[in-house]
Amino acid sequence: MNVFYKFLLLFLASVVFFVLNLLLGTVQIPLDAVLRILVGGTADATEQWTIWSNIIWSSRVPQALTATVAGAGLAVSGLQMQTVFRNPLAGPSVLGISNGASLGVACVVLMSGSLGGVALSRLGYLGDAAMSVAAIVGSLAVMALILYVSQKVKGNVTLLIIGVMIGYLATAVIGVLKFFSAEEDIKAYVVWGLGSFARVSGDQMMLFVLLMTLLLPLSMLLSKTMNILLLGDYYASNLGLNLRRARLLVISSSGILVAIVTAYCGPIMFIGLAVPHLCRALFQTSDHRILMPATMLTGAALALLCNLASRMPGFEGALPVNSVTALIGAPVIAAVLFGKRNDEVRE
Repeated sequence: MNVFYKFLLLFLASVVFFVLNLLLGTVQIPLDAVLRILVGGTADATEQWTIWSNIIWSSRVPQALTATVAGAGLAVSGLQMQTVFRNPLAGPSVLGISNGASLGVACVVLMSGSLGGVALSRLGYLGDAAMSVAAIVGSLAVMALILYVSQKVKGNVTLLIIGVMIGYLATAVIGVLKFFSAEEDIKAYVVWGLGSFARVSGDQMMLFVLLMTLLLPLSMLLSKTMNILLLGDYYASNLGLNLRRARLLVISSSGILVAIVTAYCGPIMFIGLAVPHLCRALFQTSDHRILMPATMLTGAALALLCNLASRMPGFEGALPVNSVTALIGAPVIAAVLFGKRNDEVRE
């Protein structure tokens, strides 16, 4: 199967999962009704039609769009991290940027009840907006620190270790805040930490989709730089690549994608780690001109599948997205790695 048909397959899978996200859920809506609602067809004068229309436009469309761009962003971020560090276990959270977002939310959520006397979870839309802003501030603060450190150290391993230490430090501070916080605030923070594509709606969803739609194509511009980085520092330098500047650009791109997704959806795990491996196994290449768009499509499809599984028909409520991503992604990536190991043995 050539590259074109593989891309076509991924695109069709993304479209199918997107449509299934609109069709399936705790409330069954016929396909013809979904299509009529989406194209703005004449509404029936029934209460059922009103309910269906509200479910589609207020819940399922925002979730599907959010899952699509969030999955694509996390997958691209994971590919960039694995390339710049040349480490197959590197992921979007490897430099502690997700932990920085979690620390920002923890400071706002866990301290609101103690200092303000009112739990942030009771403030509705205002509380959600405050958590998003706090996550962005926390993640960008950590990213700024990482970028500053990257200018002072030469080795990728040193930078990776520093990022891991920053993550541990943020986790330690969060633990202290939990110890001194009210139970209601801790519950609100834990719920945020489970990750969800459902908390983004309305103007927030439009802004999130717009930001990711702008950032994802910009990340494609780094494909050539990432191909050169794969050659190693010595050869990359001989080809005229400014290693420090290239590393700064790739880390910045990955960090901004992670910061925005984490701010709006919470810390979504595993997609950024698994999808690059799946794409390399599917396309049998290390060319980022192919891998970058492939990871976008695969990440979107996997996120849509996980979102669909988290609200299975007949199941009241929704499972945590992080649990679903691990349950679906772990066996797949294990199969890919074992298959690769078997090929090496046969060779």
